[in-house]
Amino acid sequence: MSNTSGKNLETRTLLDEFRNFDKEGFLDLGHPLLNRIAESFVKAAGIGAVQAVAREAYFVTVEAGAGLDSGGVPPEITGGKKRRFPDLRGETSSTSLETLVKNTGKESLQWGLAAGMYSGLTYGLKEARGTHDWKNSAMAGAITGAALALTSDDSSHEQIIQSAITGAAISTTANLLKGIF
Repeated sequence: MSNTSGKNLETRTLLDEFRNFDKEGFLDLGHPLLNRIAESFVKAAGIGAVQAVAREAYFVTVEAGAGLDSGGVPPEITGGKKRRFPDLRGETSSTSLETLVKNTGKESLQWGLAAGMYSGLTYGLKEARGTHDWKNSAMAGAITGAALALTSDDSSHEQIIQSAITGAAISTTANLLKGIF
């Protein structure tokens, strides 16, 4: 006998879904490695998109308040470049919106690829070595840092090495501090 009224169906709120997100995950691709890579990609890509839009909103707000010069923006924030998205000031608002969407998508893809790659490497190294330690984190961070440097438009040998060292240092530190905090 079927219950068409839906009284016995479990109702879950969006908050319930977020609470169970880390326990169950939202993707099942048939293998833990694929699930981990995909979930890391989606989470980081979302963060990257929010970060890119928030940064651009900040620069638009500062430029609106201070004209088109760098105004009150400290040089360390602008980094010598006036804007991260230089083509955002299009002739029409649709051009600006199109540029914003393209650049936000590119940045989200970079964040997602970095997170998916790092997550997949740490999982693979853990399975291959039989343990998860700082060495796995260092190797995964170095490879991910180097790969991320290769996605920039003007990557030099020095930038790639520096990014690999930085990635290894950050991921090793995070691994070592995981038990403390």
